[in-house]
Amino acid sequence: MVKKRNTREISVRNIKIGNNRPIVIQSMAATKTTDTKRTIAQINALDKAGAGIVRLAIDSKKDCEALAIIRDKTKVPLSADLQENYRLVKDIAPYIDKVRYNPGHLHHHEKTKSIKSKVGFIAEIAEKNNLAIRVGVNCGSVDPILRDRFSDDVEAMVESANQHCQILEEIGFTNYLVSLKDSDFDKVIRANKLFHSIWPNVPLHLGVTEAGMPPEGIIKTRIAFEQLIPQGIGDTIRVSLTLPFEEKKDEIKAGQEILNDINSGRFRSVPTLLNNKTNIISCPSCSRVENEVFVDLAKDVKKLVKNIEKELTIAVMGCRVNGPGETDDADIGLWCGPSGVNLKMKKKLIGHFSYDEILSKVETIIKNY
Repeated sequence: MVKKRNTREISVRNIKIGNNRPIVIQSMAATKTTDTKRTIAQINALDKAGAGIVRLAIDSKKDCEALAIIRDKTKVPLSADLQENYRLVKDIAPYIDKVRYNPGHLHHHEKTKSIKSKVGFIAEIAEKNNLAIRVGVNCGSVDPILRDRFSDDVEAMVESANQHCQILEEIGFTNYLVSLKDSDFDKVIRANKLFHSIWPNVPLHLGVTEAGMPPEGIIKTRIAFEQLIPQGIGDTIRVSLTLPFEEKKDEIKAGQEILNDINSGRFRSVPTLLNNKTNIISCPSCSRVENEVFVDLAKDVKKLVKNIEKELTIAVMGCRVNGPGETDDADIGLWCGPSGVNLKMKKKLIGHFSYDEILSKVETIIKNY
């Protein structure tokens, strides 16, 4: 029996989220935003597959210019992901329906300004343009002040979301939702349950970030969704998978199957199918990936550890946004750049290697680990 979701209703153009509305499935374009032809094709393919909202990354003025072209050739509601420069929201507002900002990244920009003033700037633009806001908290990028305050990073995540909800409520902006994500499905479950107990009226977007490749990435996500959605927690979802461009619509298919099973009372999560020894974390391919070889590398690493019986977490990250922080907690971290890969063990940088030589380096480290 799935409990009724009693969060308030928000609007993303013609899409209603919350208030027990049907759960909306989302995805993100895996193409460079400035490559308008491929991006338009991908967004429309995701729309056709059943995506209610499609997100794309906006990091520069060139991305903003491309967005105007993309908007003209697409119909699905668009969400813009702001990581590098929150002020770009004023340039893209006429072309989007929802904006996502990361409190951890907001902390690092314009440090002389208060967080409240930065959030207020985003909310003011959103209000004028009828945009929704997603406060997107990631465990790997929680601001350092909160990370140092709490011994449990789940509590730090929830407190970050709590502070931003308080700011938005104080300034009178209510057309927002929250996401609390991690690559560990258990942390996702705990964080969302704790947040929902504090803010039961705020809609939640669910997902396991950097879940990796199918089928493991789908299994991790399914476990989280099966623990949350039946409890009335979760109003919109994304299954974040490491996939090549042409297979990105499989995120939508996986989300549809999970929701259908939950609504029908079929629970299929089988944690034992996951390799309990070696855990591969890899970010979903998106427009910030600096070399599409990243997807092939993630697959090769998965093959490399197929028969390894060592308790290891290996992170394969595709860009500068996820690369530095998200690899710090892994035993072995691969942070992929345009022409090579930064190889790490925990926070220690081992070196920078070409895509041709990185796999043998990783294999040597695993053998000696």
